This record gives sequence, structure tokens and C-alpha cells, in this order.
Amino acid sequence: MTPTTAAVIADSDAGAVAALREAAKTTSGLKPISAEARDLFRRPFVAQELKGIDAVVFDPPRQGADSQARQLAASKVPLVIAVSCNVATFVRDARLLADGGYRLTAVTPVDQFRYSAHVELVGRFERQ
Repeated sequence: MTPTTAAVIADSDAGAVAALREAAKTTSGLKPISAEARDLFRRPFVAQELKGIDAVVFDPPRQGADSQARQLAASKVPLVIAVSCNVATFVRDARLLADGGYRLTAVTPVDQFRYSAHVELVGRFERQ
């Protein structure tokens, strides 16, 4: 990460990361990004790597973001947006963030799959 980096992006899909890098090269007006293929479940960003980050958005698979939520709780990141497709893991991750000093300020259900019972949740956590 460099001081001029506006966004740090990580995804476990190397192809998606490569496509993002390519799109960023050909899109004018973007601030610099840093993108890497990284499995945040096995290798989350640690508190030291999160220094200087203003906000984090994470959207984990159904098993949630236990490891990443623990690292965020130990960090000084002022704003975390958590997206989840599993209410149980959202609650677990939210508890970790709350225990680390975050306050849940908003939760929005997103019914993006019209003919199913599946609902995504988006939560906003602010450091107190």
C-alpha cells in the first residue's frame, strides 16, 4: 500500500482481481488502487495493514468474516460496512466488532433475489 492509494481491494478470485486492475488502467478519473488476490478468511488484513485506512467494506461467503472481523476490532479503522448473506454469521461478526469498540448505526436488508427467501444484510459500524 502506498500513501497515494485511494482503495485497497482484495478478493480470493485472481481472475476478478486481474479484471479490476485492467479496468482501472483504462478508466480515467480514478484515484490509485491496490488490488491483490487474497483469501481474507485464511489471511485477513491485520491491524497493522489497516493503519491509515478510512473505511472497510467486506462481503464474505456464508461462513462469515470471523478472522477479518477480529482484526478490524483490533484496528483503528473508523468505518466498517459489513455485507452478509447469512444472518447467523452477521450477528457473530457484529458482536466481534461491537466488542472491539464499534457501534452498529444502521442495518439494511437487501432483497435482491426476487423469488427466493434469501435476503442480504448490510450493516454500518462506526468506531466510538
